[in-house]
Amino acid sequence: MSEFDINPFQDPSVTQARQTASAGMEEYNPFADATPNPLSLAPRTAGPAVSTQPAIMKPSEAPPAYSQPQVQEPTPAAAELLRRQEELERKAAELDRREREMQSLNTSGARKNNWPPVPEKFPVGPCFYHDITVDIPVDFQKTVKIMYYLWMFHAGTLLANLVSCLAWFCVDTSRGVDFGLSILWLLLFTPCSFVCWYRPLYAAFRSDSSFRFFVFFFVYICQFGVYVLQCIGITGWGASGWISALTGLNTSIAVGILMILVAALFTSLAVLSLIMFKKVHALYRTTGASFEKAQQEFATGVMSNKTVRTAAANAASTAAQGAFKEQV
Repeated sequence: MSEFDINPFQDPSVTQARQTASAGMEEYNPFADATPNPLSLAPRTAGPAVSTQPAIMKPSEAPPAYSQPQVQEPTPAAAELLRRQEELERKAAELDRREREMQSLNTSGARKNNWPPVPEKFPVGPCFYHDITVDIPVDFQKTVKIMYYLWMFHAGTLLANLVSCLAWFCVDTSRGVDFGLSILWLLLFTPCSFVCWYRPLYAAFRSDSSFRFFVFFFVYICQFGVYVLQCIGITGWGASGWISALTGLNTSIAVGILMILVAALFTSLAVLSLIMFKKVHALYRTTGASFEKAQQEFATGVMSNKTVRTAAANAASTAAQGAFKEQV
């Protein structure tokens, strides 16, 4: 054997260790000394039956009952803003309506008077233009209509007073003064009440005039005093009030009953006038009118009057000429 046939790895010590390890590994059986596991020998029991139904989760708590969501009340600031928005919308609609009315008047010419409604062949024509739905703002139309109906009630009561005084004069000829004064009150108070307190009220709400409001308040207070006197019915004053009605009842029961009805009408007029006076005064306070504005309107109206300006200029020129002559 040559030296090239020698295996360098055939070291006697390595070969012996290798053979010893191989012999030990071949004789070792890991399952020979294994003791049986008691769990593996225990009999198998059948498990619980598996349900084929789908699993349903049960809620731990019952769901709350359905309740409608509570609507939150608007705050005072939000309510005020809504109120102002509605007011602005009403004013815009009112301005739009008036603008259309002015355009229609410009196209058709100046509007014609329509009150009092008289026939076309009547010798005297209408004196005023009266249309509440056109001239008066929407917020005040109801009040103005009530005042107009109150004026009509006033005229009808004066007519009924004339009839009752005539009936009283028929049964008692000494009551001619009452009958004559009842005619005068009908002819005087009917147009004067329309011109002196209803028209100023109509114009005040139409143009928001403080001066016309004050005219209405002054005249209407006087009118309320007249209603009270007519309601009392002092004999000889031409009013079928309570005193005159009781006096006429002693003469004729039918005439006395008629006069009592008229006295009730005068009483109703006095009460309704007081109620409407308070209502108009409350509306007046909401319009922003004042005594200072009334003074300004009066001064502006006086100075804008051509007759007043002419008279003032003449007076000033006369005073200047007199002063100049005295100096000379």
